[in-house]
Amino acid sequence: MELTELKFACLDTETTGLSPAEGGKVCEVAVSVSQNGRILQEFSTLINPQIPISPAVVAIHGITNQMVASAPVFADIIPQLTGMLDGCVIVAHNADFDLSFLRAEFEACGMRFPPCSVIDTLKLARKSGRFACNRLGSIAQQLGINCEGWHRAMADTKMAEQIFYYFLTTLHKHGVHTLEQLDRFQQKRWPDLIGCLKESNV
Repeated sequence: MELTELKFACLDTETTGLSPAEGGKVCEVAVSVSQNGRILQEFSTLINPQIPISPAVVAIHGITNQMVASAPVFADIIPQLTGMLDGCVIVAHNADFDLSFLRAEFEACGMRFPPCSVIDTLKLARKSGRFACNRLGSIAQQLGINCEGWHRAMADTKMAEQIFYYFLTTLHKHGVHTLEQLDRFQQKRWPDLIGCLKESNV
C-alpha cells in the first residue's frame, strides 16, 4: 500500500519497570496519529499502574506516585486507545518495548491488543548506519529536533514522529513508496536495499 494513503499512529509509553514479565506496568501513554505529516489526533494520559513506582524509575521519567494517584487505570483508556489505533500503522522507537507492555496491559484486561503493522524508528536508524548513537534523544539532537521533555510519553512520541518523517522523506528519494518497501528498510541495511531498488525499479 502506498505510504501516502496510510495513517501512522506514533506512540510511546512510560513504565514502572523494564519488563511486563517482571511486573512492570504502564504509567503513561501517548499517541499521535498523522497522515502525510498532517496531525489528525493526539492523546496523552498518565495511568495509575496500581503498583508503586520506585525512586530509581521516577528519576528517569519524573512520574511520581502522587502524579498517578488520581489518573485512570489502563482499562479506562482502552476504548480511546483502540479507536485511535484502528486502521493505523504503529510507529515507535524501540517498538518491541512499548508493544510488550501494551499487549500485557490489554491481556490483563481480558482483551487482545489490535493487530497492526509496525515500523520501528530504532530499526530504521540502525539499518541506515547514519547515527553515532541510536537512542531517541541522540538521534533527535543530531537531526536538530527539539528533545525537551525526553522520557515523557508525548515528548518522546513527537520526537519519534519527526524522526519517522525524516526517514520517509529520505527514503522517498530512493524510490520507497509502499509500506512493504519501508518494512524492508527496517530489516536490512539501507545501502544494500537502495542498490536493489535501483536495479529492480520496485
